[in-house]
Amino acid sequence: MIPTKINKLFVITGASCIGKSTACEILFKNERDYIVMESDLLWAEVYNTPEDNYRKYRELWMRICSNISQIGMPVVLCGCAVPEQFELCNARVYFSDIIYIAITAGKDELIKRMKYGRSVTDENWLKSSEQFNEWLKENAMKTTPNIILVDNTHMSPEETANKIDEIIRLNMV
Repeated sequence: MIPTKINKLFVITGASCIGKSTACEILFKNERDYIVMESDLLWAEVYNTPEDNYRKYRELWMRICSNISQIGMPVVLCGCAVPEQFELCNARVYFSDIIYIAITAGKDELIKRMKYGRSVTDENWLKSSEQFNEWLKENAMKTTPNIILVDNTHMSPEETANKIDEIIRLNMV
């Protein structure tokens, strides 16, 4: 099927353990004006390498989101991503805009959440998550389109979800 309704897609991104899943779970339970999806739902090891398989994963999600949005509501897709991973996809034509929202936090807070909230001990995972968090903060205004940042260092999960909801509603029009 070829989509006939072209809607916006919202992508919620951020480093591991930053609070994406928690915020999206709150949005999922409370929201009635958009559809919230967790991108890890379809993850499989085959998408890890090579790069063209990772692109296939993004293409798959964009086609799914486009089909879901045919009900007339935008989709909010939650998972680690950067704009170029979606903007270069063939399925990009199915969306009028893609709005990228990244949850970030201060370095010490992120490490605390990883070590004590999720019991992460893998130093490589800690380092890569910290680097992605910093990359988002340093590059959000350099990407095309820009990434909207939500710093949740001092926010509760509910406050984070409310801020994201506010951004989505401002950009739904």
